[in-house]
Amino acid sequence: MNSKEVLAIVPARGGSKSIPGKNIRRFAGYPLIAYSIAAGHAAETISRLIVSTDDREIAAAAEKFGAEVPFLRPERLSLDDTPDLPVFKHALDWLEDNEGYLPEIVVQLRPTSPLRKTDHINQAVWHLEDHPEADSIRTVCIPFQNPFKMWKIGGEGYMQPIIASEFAEPYNLPRQALPEVYWQTGYVDAAWADTITKKNSMTGDRILPLVIGAEEWIDIDSADDWRRAERLLESGEIILGDLGFELT
Repeated sequence: MNSKEVLAIVPARGGSKSIPGKNIRRFAGYPLIAYSIAAGHAAETISRLIVSTDDREIAAAAEKFGAEVPFLRPERLSLDDTPDLPVFKHALDWLEDNEGYLPEIVVQLRPTSPLRKTDHINQAVWHLEDHPEADSIRTVCIPFQNPFKMWKIGGEGYMQPIIASEFAEPYNLPRQALPEVYWQTGYVDAAWADTITKKNSMTGDRILPLVIGAEEWIDIDSADDWRRAERLLESGEIILGDLGFELT
């Protein structure tokens, strides 16, 4: 077991616009949120798991699958444009004020990544423990497209490179000649609690990577994403037991 107190938080507000009722909609037979709860419970590094939600239906579904829902999140922290930081600060403040509970490490498990490996959760926590000088860990992968080849369109209609570079015309260079870049997946984020409460940041300045394969990252942000991810389970291409958890 992990030597430090590690709190996993699954943020799951109601009112999703892209996929109505997303967090409790059935995904391959179970509410979407159940997958992140099950993965968090199966990870040996997680000491406690809670769900932060403003929605009573989500709260009931979360509790059914073994998560704690010690509070309902205020409506002001459950808007479409609410960032992560005030949601996590609210959760940590509530737990300290009402229970005297203060974890050392906080792990974010977004419901929109239902097919994460428990091993990646453990690796993120262990890596952060091994590097107390760091502020946080984020899972990243090599993206399918390199941003050095991306453009914006200026006011006069001409294209301009997104990234200023020391390379001459990097967009005309072969991919192998460009710097290697990484995409943050939102798959697993781990941070010292002090990074959130004292540095007022979800990441701080010293962010370490946990590199995963691009094929391992599955994020559900649209109906098409949902169908593709569900087919991976239904076809047997991905098996929950291979991810390190089961649902019953």
